[in-house]
Amino acid sequence: MLGMVLAAGAGRRLRPYTDTLPKALVPVDGETTILDISLRNLAASGITDIVVVVGYCAEAVRERKEALEERHGVHLRLVHNDKAEEWNNAYSLWTARDYFSDGVLLVNGDTVHPDTVEETLLAARGPELLLAVDNVKTLGDEEMKVTLDEAGYLTRITKRMDPAQAAGEYIGATLIDGSADARVADALRTTWERDPQLYYEDGFQELADRGGKVATAPIGKVDWVEVDDHDDLNRAREIACRY
Repeated sequence: MLGMVLAAGAGRRLRPYTDTLPKALVPVDGETTILDISLRNLAASGITDIVVVVGYCAEAVRERKEALEERHGVHLRLVHNDKAEEWNNAYSLWTARDYFSDGVLLVNGDTVHPDTVEETLLAARGPELLLAVDNVKTLGDEEMKVTLDEAGYLTRITKRMDPAQAAGEYIGATLIDGSADARVADALRTTWERDPQLYYEDGFQELADRGGKVATAPIGKVDWVEVDDHDDLNRAREIACRY
């Protein structure tokens, strides 16, 4: 199994940090960046062969590649998203489709969480897609929310949902079973071809609509944050030092 980190985003709401760095390289604990935490978590789960999708300010990741490998005991393969500053992340994940057949533990490069999230996913592996979901926190309008059927499989994943209807929030970590590689890749391709501004979660919805088995793994009460703006960054700095 491979690890995979989506680290192509610009993170414009985090300027001036992201004037010269991708969001994943913004520091959250001294010199420790969001990407450091992602790599550290994957390595702690026994996954040391990791694909990193780069795009915006990709050279900054390339320059640090050897240091990151040495620091975390991992081997990094960089995949370049040439549309990172124009299109959304359905295309970004699709650019790494050649690696899906190995089985992938995917994490967003803008999420700060402890390695218990990866442990939870690996312990519950089985369906074509397994999504880490926070079913504890109080939800608002901006969260990527999910609903499930009676068997526990995904019916909807979207931000545009009444929080009261949701079973929880997808936190940006997914286990992709290698046997589903072609189906996941085709669902993502259909999604970005329909609209390049769609999210990869819209690709997961496409897969579920086609009858694919998309399940969820509750992460329990965990301190985590998706870092989109400076308030999120402050929160990340509060919790990252505890891991």
